[in-house]
Amino acid sequence: MRIPRLVGTALSTALLLTVAAPAASADTRPTTAPTAPTVLDGAALGRSLAAVHGAGMYGIYSSVRDGSDRWTGAFGVADKDTGRPVRPGMRQRVGSISKTFTAVAVLQQVERGRISLDAPISDYLPDLIPGERGHEITVRMLLNHTSGIGDYVLGAFPSLAQGSTASLDEDRFRSIAPGELARLGLAAPATGKPGEKWSYSNTNYVIAGLLLAKVTGQDPEAYITRHVIARAGLQHTSYPRSPYLQGPHARMYENFYGLIDPPRDYSVYDMSWAYTAGAVVSTTDDLNRFYRALLGGKLVGPAALKQMLTTVPAGGMVYGLGIYALDVPGCGRFWGHDGAVFGAGTIALSSPDGRRQVAAGWNLMKYERLNSDGTGFEPSPIDEALDHYVVTALCPSSTPASTRTATTSLRRALTGTDLSLTPWAAVLH
Repeated sequence: MRIPRLVGTALSTALLLTVAAPAASADTRPTTAPTAPTVLDGAALGRSLAAVHGAGMYGIYSSVRDGSDRWTGAFGVADKDTGRPVRPGMRQRVGSISKTFTAVAVLQQVERGRISLDAPISDYLPDLIPGERGHEITVRMLLNHTSGIGDYVLGAFPSLAQGSTASLDEDRFRSIAPGELARLGLAAPATGKPGEKWSYSNTNYVIAGLLLAKVTGQDPEAYITRHVIARAGLQHTSYPRSPYLQGPHARMYENFYGLIDPPRDYSVYDMSWAYTAGAVVSTTDDLNRFYRALLGGKLVGPAALKQMLTTVPAGGMVYGLGIYALDVPGCGRFWGHDGAVFGAGTIALSSPDGRRQVAAGWNLMKYERLNSDGTGFEPSPIDEALDHYVVTALCPSSTPASTRTATTSLRRALTGTDLSLTPWAAVLH
């Protein structure tokens, strides 16, 4: 069975998940903190964000910027049992938004002359990919997902191939080495010849982490923390060593298309399985600050940034080096990434000048239901509400017609990736 890749698995078409009402003591009023005066319409943003919770999402929180004006909001519950409300500024596992951090680190090494984007990976890691394959796959192909290397997720969580989520619980506290993740991905069926086409694979960014370790002589998470996270001025972003999240955060509920019923909390998890492909923790404010710093030339120079923003076709969008672009009719192009891990979804998008930005995180995943023939998902009000919020946060002046066009484009772009895996493997992106 083949299904589309899910982005946050909340921006795809799906069937509404019936959500238990929060406890009577829960504060489910929108928590907002707009600056004053502001050009941002906080009331409209609050209503749109609240609609995502009203459609069935447990909790959602977001930060929006327009120049120096900021708005933050949160709606729903961080803990469905106690009714504890979500708040702006909560820490979030951001999944594959981590790939932008990793790509920045690699491009910094390109600027130092230690890495060439068009050199074969075998020049740096000669024993990792044997034979001609290692000579054909370049660093650029890893970063823009045209390497043809398969994904390691099914190998890392083998029960998923049988339609069971047992591996998720059995391996909650497992530590898995990045070399093993790379081996599993390289052993998976290739998705094409090197350079032939775009096909999203987390293995590419595990190998990018191994490359960073080789050329810097440092743990890549430590290097990224010092030279990317700190350089961007991010105060609440980290690569946690512990399975436990520190600081205020929501519980992370995984439904896995109905296999886990009721949805189970996966906020405590050893994230070594995601490594440099998806283990960063951040906040929505920090994500906006990060992409603003990147697009403003504070993390890499103009030549390296130009390379990052050089794209290849990727379904309904275009993909650069660890960053993609989406076009919103009437408001132009926005750059960023999305992310998903067990129980948490995130998206962050910025205008090229970093002036208009939205970042959002939510805490219920894979609530979708497959359609009768298993080729996709039934439509979901959650998806419609989330798409609408993201587009209107980026382009508040859009007309109803252009908003519909933009949300359709967004959904098509964010569900168009074919991992050539079973649906149980589309869990990290």
